[in-house]
Amino acid sequence: MTVLVFPGVRLLDVTGPIEVFATADEFGGRYRVRLVSPDGADVVTAAGTGLSVDLPAAQVSYDSDVVVVPGGPEWPSLIKDDALLDAVRALDARSRRTVSICTGAFLLAAAGLLDGRRATTHWRFADQLALRYPTVTVEPDALFVRDGHVMTSAGVSSGIDLSLALVEEHLGAETARTVARDMVVFMQRPGGQSQFSVRTRTPYVRQEALRQVLDAVAGNPSANHTVAAMARRAGVSSRHITRLFHDELGTTPARYVEEIRQEAAQALLELGDDPMATVARRTGFGSPESLRRAFVRNLGITPGAYRARFRTTVSRDAADAGSHPPEAT
Repeated sequence: MTVLVFPGVRLLDVTGPIEVFATADEFGGRYRVRLVSPDGADVVTAAGTGLSVDLPAAQVSYDSDVVVVPGGPEWPSLIKDDALLDAVRALDARSRRTVSICTGAFLLAAAGLLDGRRATTHWRFADQLALRYPTVTVEPDALFVRDGHVMTSAGVSSGIDLSLALVEEHLGAETARTVARDMVVFMQRPGGQSQFSVRTRTPYVRQEALRQVLDAVAGNPSANHTVAAMARRAGVSSRHITRLFHDELGTTPARYVEEIRQEAAQALLELGDDPMATVARRTGFGSPESLRRAFVRNLGITPGAYRARFRTTVSRDAADAGSHPPEAT
């Protein structure tokens, strides 16, 4: 595996994939990681950490199973760096699989490697990628996209998702699951970049009574959270609590409760094998049918299909993934 680094590269874009492949080596992998830079000089990352480089990109004389192109916060200037883009093209020519992490997609696009392909990048920059490179079909909500021999990933942690998918290609799903368990990460997070935690994307609310209600829902999704129960908890009328949800959160009490319960159900499905009746009861849905309706309505898949997706890194839109030999350079 060859990782292209440069001054100002984002540290986790580099170390995340490396850690996945290093962990895979503990379970039968034979990855050899080399860091290269356009001129062979050591680099300082955006975080201020120095990275020791093995050789200049131009001196790479071996074929790589994987070439990783990370991103960096100064990507607008990086896409104008001819030496860096030349290095991207040269490494791609010697690789079986070229992948980008986060804003590294801009480097692939600027080098012409994404022309006519589907791709993704961090959600904050997806519109800019589509605007700058109209020949690229940008999928802003994807965690990673596989098109031919090129793979692109979203935010920095999605580089881990992508790397696990590559381990599955090389060593099989069971080894990838073992690596994921060892690193305490998911095999694949079904759904896209927009599926952040309900609580983390909930805006700050000014009303103390509403904050107490929200904490109670998140703390025990299976409890009684009817409008009347929430109103009693807040010490206000049902009409007033409904108005607070609308004014402060832009949603209804029932919708918010369902989102919290669904998130709790997703966590149980991702991490365990409890019967659907147990999952439904523990998360407040009451019955497997209510659980199923919520998943189909909000995610477009059944709870069983959701759980199954955590048995492999392969997503529905990544069916073109090929297999590669387990030894990677």
